[in-house]
Amino acid sequence: MTPATGAELVAVDVGNSRVKLGRYASLDAAAGALPQPTSMLDVVPSLEANSATASPWNALDAWLADRRASEFRWLIGSVQRAVATQLVDWLQSRGVTQVTLLAARDLPLEVTLPRPDMVGIDRLLGAVAANRLRAADRPAIVIDLGTAITVDSVTAAGQFTGGAILPGIGLSARALHEFTDLLPLLDMQNLAAPPPALGTNTIEAMRAGIYWGAIGGVRHLIELLSAQGKATPEVFLTGGAAPGVAKLIAPSARFEPTLVLGGIALAARHLAAND
Repeated sequence: MTPATGAELVAVDVGNSRVKLGRYASLDAAAGALPQPTSMLDVVPSLEANSATASPWNALDAWLADRRASEFRWLIGSVQRAVATQLVDWLQSRGVTQVTLLAARDLPLEVTLPRPDMVGIDRLLGAVAANRLRAADRPAIVIDLGTAITVDSVTAAGQFTGGAILPGIGLSARALHEFTDLLPLLDMQNLAAPPPALGTNTIEAMRAGIYWGAIGGVRHLIELLSAQGKATPEVFLTGGAAPGVAKLIAPSARFEPTLVLGGIALAARHLAAND
């Protein structure tokens, strides 16, 4: 069964550690706001070849409730090719024919870089969403605090001009453990409060360095990118670590939990308008 053009959308953000999905009954939104999903699902995929556990994608059947996967349009923004392939295979096993893996050319976004196709699609989707949210005369800085941290610049004219990529907090913790002899592996995913800057033992010192190193790096990048233009940029943050650190990074920072999914929804509207 092929869905009608107006079929409900499932937007999929395939990251390096998690997959976030949002169902969109409507792509409309008020000015300065993103389309909002009616429900969301967070999946942790497995790349083990002989995993004895049930496929993580089977959770989608229950999430879709009384609807078949083939009744939806599926738009996927992926930075993890193996996981995206898993998902597409699962969708095809459910009879889905209307699925799109998004590329830079599909987005309502001008990218000033020589190879837009080589930029992570999540970064570009965040810029699409930021263009919807920012004031028309203000540039934007878009920060995604995930497995990697990205800090990107969008001009007041809406152009994506590039940015910086640095290790995320969890990735830095794992690197310190794997590339040293005695440093332990720390769980840095669920810090309820910022750690003290002065660590009085090895573990506390690691927490301080990893956490405040990331915060300081992002703060300085915001300063450097802000100095390149005349108007002060609006700062948008997303990602699992973003809620707790937004105000530490920039007092006026705006946390948008569905920034990338919202960018996918806006891309879906753009593609439909140009069919």
